[in-house]
Amino acid sequence: MDSSETRVSDRSRGGDNPVRDATQSYLKTLGDGSRTAVGHVLDEFIRECELERFDDINRDLCRVYGEYLTAETNRTDRDLSGRTAHTYYDYVRAFLSFCVGEGLLDTNPAHQNDIEKFLPGIDTQPDRQFWSVDQRETLLRHFDRQVDSALEPPRAPYEIRLERYRLRALIAVLGLTGVRGGEVFSKPRDERRNGITWTDVDIEGDTLTVRGKVKRTDRNPFEDVQLPDRAASKLAKYYEVADPPTDEWPVFPTNHYPSKRKALEREFSETRVDTMLERNAIDELLREHEVPPPAISTNGTRSVLKRISESLAPLYECIEYDSDANVYLKPHGARRGLGHELVRKGHTTVAQKSLRHGSPDVTEQSYQNVKASETAKDVTDILEQRSDER
Repeated sequence: MDSSETRVSDRSRGGDNPVRDATQSYLKTLGDGSRTAVGHVLDEFIRECELERFDDINRDLCRVYGEYLTAETNRTDRDLSGRTAHTYYDYVRAFLSFCVGEGLLDTNPAHQNDIEKFLPGIDTQPDRQFWSVDQRETLLRHFDRQVDSALEPPRAPYEIRLERYRLRALIAVLGLTGVRGGEVFSKPRDERRNGITWTDVDIEGDTLTVRGKVKRTDRNPFEDVQLPDRAASKLAKYYEVADPPTDEWPVFPTNHYPSKRKALEREFSETRVDTMLERNAIDELLREHEVPPPAISTNGTRSVLKRISESLAPLYECIEYDSDANVYLKPHGARRGLGHELVRKGHTTVAQKSLRHGSPDVTEQSYQNVKASETAKDVTDILEQRSDER
């Protein structure tokens, strides 16, 4: 019998995305405790696989998803272990079994044994590198001095001064606010994440407004991030120097020339841009015509931090850099470093609010290594005390 006779066709189901519609039906069968977690995974599965039809669900698609999960465990800005990646794949496999039961699929391709060879090893651990307090403070002091030296007579050219203010503000935002890189910088393959603009910065209110780690279906994806005084003051100084022509300007614009040119070409023809560039530099043209350049991307930010780590490692003992081992100060390490410091000092609730975890329990779980270390110290102290009493 033809497959079109054994299951409901995509065309007859209606809706913009029948697969997404099916996830909503499936989630209703789950308990409240697991519905949110599974929903997030299925949303990511559909988005990353660009899945719109049941006809597209096959062995190759499951392999692509397995390879995607493997790549995610290797990312420096996401805490995804191999074991959790397998759990995510199991969530998708269970959903596809539901679809078979509903007559939406003939078979479940995720059940094929050879698919799992594309998943990461179950013992693969995420990169938990974090900025230590010493590293963060060293970076902030270094860029304070960089800004000061650019202002000493004879003053450095404007472009150099602007770049030093920009880098200092970038380090302060990463190191002191607890933001995720994808919340303040543009993110490849995600058209929703274009980086924060100056309209998202409230210096007096001590907040940044970012698109949080939410599902596409969330009606209000925006969250307020705490902006402590040290970070706010550096952003305020940077704003004065940058003097953006409009507050729709990205806080951290890219320095990538082709990307800036492409922004101009969206407003003017390629030939017109060639003519314009004969009389003015590209940054001047963008400002003159109030054409915002793209924000620096998460990949671009990692490249910037690699260069910073490489240049500062010989100067400061606490800064580590090893290109072969991929050791450098990673963007997500700043967020983890802030959380690590707050939890270590006993401020788990403050850490939860700063990192915008759903509950203190999530924070406790994320930083259980800190708690384990503190417990080990307590046990050592107790045992040594009893030993002294003998």
